[in-house]
Amino acid sequence: MDMSNRILAIVVLALSASARADTLDADKTLSPYFVVDGATPGTEAMPLESTHADVHITGVIADVVVTQTYRNDGDQTINARYVFPASTRAAVYGMKMKIGERVIEAKIKEREAAKAEYEEAKAAGKTASLLEEDRPNVFSMSVANILPKDHINVELHYTELLVPTDGTYELVYPQVVGPRYVSETAKHGPLDELAHAAYTHAGAAPGYGFGVHVSIAGGMELHGVESPSHAIHTAYAADHKSASVDLDASVPDAGQKDFVLHYQLAGEGIASGLLTFQGAKENFFLMMVQPPHRPSLDQIVPRDYVFIVDVSGSMGGFPLDTTKKLMRELLSRLRPTDTFDVELFSGASMTYAPKSVPATKKEIDAAIAFMDSAGAGGGTELLPAIQSAMAMPKPEGTSRSFVVVTDGYIAEEPAIFEQIRNHLGEANVFAFGIGSSVNRHLMEGIAKAGQGEPFIVLDDKTGEAAAAKFGVYVEQPVLTHVALKLDGFDAYDVQPKVIPDVFAQRPVIVFGKYRGTPAGTATLTGEAGRGRFVSKLDVAAAKPDAGNAALSYLWARSKISELSDFYNEDANHDAVVALGLQYNLLTKFTSFIAVQDIVRTTASSTDVDQPLPMPAGVSESAVGGMEQGPEPGLLIVLALVGIVLLGYQLRLRRRAA
Repeated sequence: MDMSNRILAIVVLALSASARADTLDADKTLSPYFVVDGATPGTEAMPLESTHADVHITGVIADVVVTQTYRNDGDQTINARYVFPASTRAAVYGMKMKIGERVIEAKIKEREAAKAEYEEAKAAGKTASLLEEDRPNVFSMSVANILPKDHINVELHYTELLVPTDGTYELVYPQVVGPRYVSETAKHGPLDELAHAAYTHAGAAPGYGFGVHVSIAGGMELHGVESPSHAIHTAYAADHKSASVDLDASVPDAGQKDFVLHYQLAGEGIASGLLTFQGAKENFFLMMVQPPHRPSLDQIVPRDYVFIVDVSGSMGGFPLDTTKKLMRELLSRLRPTDTFDVELFSGASMTYAPKSVPATKKEIDAAIAFMDSAGAGGGTELLPAIQSAMAMPKPEGTSRSFVVVTDGYIAEEPAIFEQIRNHLGEANVFAFGIGSSVNRHLMEGIAKAGQGEPFIVLDDKTGEAAAAKFGVYVEQPVLTHVALKLDGFDAYDVQPKVIPDVFAQRPVIVFGKYRGTPAGTATLTGEAGRGRFVSKLDVAAAKPDAGNAALSYLWARSKISELSDFYNEDANHDAVVALGLQYNLLTKFTSFIAVQDIVRTTASSTDVDQPLPMPAGVSESAVGGMEQGPEPGLLIVLALVGIVLLGYQLRLRRRAA
């Protein structure tokens, strides 16, 4: 073979190897893929017509009804599956399916039994709905046998507790599930279906209608009703003690990011107190105690910070730009007595320094330049990054904090939580979620496992405020060595068993059950900046109220969260199943199933997955292989060389002929 043939062969092999590498990367990462327009002729490609949330807030409890309408405009019977997010604190307690005028109440069953009943109904030609939990904040709705021209409404009901921080209440209604990266080395059981979800192209609007309506009954005058994420329309009652809020769905990308609503109550609002509910078989209570105000400090213990920063493919564009601005804020707020290091991670990781350095202006400027030079690309290998950061030597005489900055688009959350929990006591761990639709389950789980706090940065405008909050939080916890003592109050099954340090101006929350009539005293103690803190509540003053029925769901959800949300859920399988069935709650191991007991079709049906909208601000590098392949410029050069050599060979052959 002459030299030109050898070069040409090398070019062809390089190009084909690149194509194979891309294919292998796409397989190994199990990443989401783009929707391909043009389904089977006669089949409706997007059976979800609309989704709407109706939120009612009374005091500190939100009750939410999500209505999904499925419509089949095609001429074939279809089966639809739609993946959607919910609040990480949601206690999903009910589901209904409406076909025409008939309403079918869903039943809670063990997951495998519900799935089997759904598949049986599907095969028999019956219309059925199945609601499953893929993650504590990601659900999937499957609807079988949607006939041509059918309109099917599915309602799901959930409740959650709204806890104020610095006097501000926050409601979050997630609208988008971000893509998930699955590590090649991760050990999995069944294939993670979420990692295979279909996505529309970046910037494309959702192919269905959406809306959010919120009514707030605060019991006292409302202030500062606003949304940092969306344009809203707000109408107040004459006394300003209630208000209704509607999302402005006409604004571009309104359906591609989490809906966040803030509001405040006049005075102290509902800060400290006790709520009780007397049920038919069990009684429940919820205690909220406002911690002391943070004192001004003359002396602060030197701190060491290790920033673990995501620069993977899904961070391309707005998320990484926002991260760089956030890091400038975080680094510039360090004190001269502090030390720090920065670790950038994607498929691999790279550190600013081999060990922590003093927070001098020179080092901070150099670290900012190091951060600014980073580009986005590759997978999201968060676990190895956390492991290597935790292995870094710690300066003597310092209190260490790890700060994770990411959009959280990964699928191995439990392994992350386990790693952090196994090193509890070595450092607090804080999480900054970057983006319009971050993985809040990961952010809150990291903070819970590391006894830190989660921060969500929606855009570059909120980054500076989040950095300022972080600086205040980590100077000193508001309350440490927290303990609860119950005298004369026959309480049991109290959650949480251990109350962690309190970093934010946020009430301490305790759930539990009680026997008999509420009586006695509940005393919360701890160490504050100005000395010992003691707060006492008169239990007898909390009269049982039928309006507090949600406490049973909230207690059970808190217990399930402790057993399965953040740690080894399989180890507590039986306990989670028992709680789900007893309290009628959706869990990892219990699902809602509704079946119309009528055979509606004998024809075969077609499965259709509802494509998910790409979160606002997330680039298309978040899907596909998520690993950076060869540089596009190199491929172009190789292709041009190949074309030139091929033309040269053809000319030589013509001359020889």
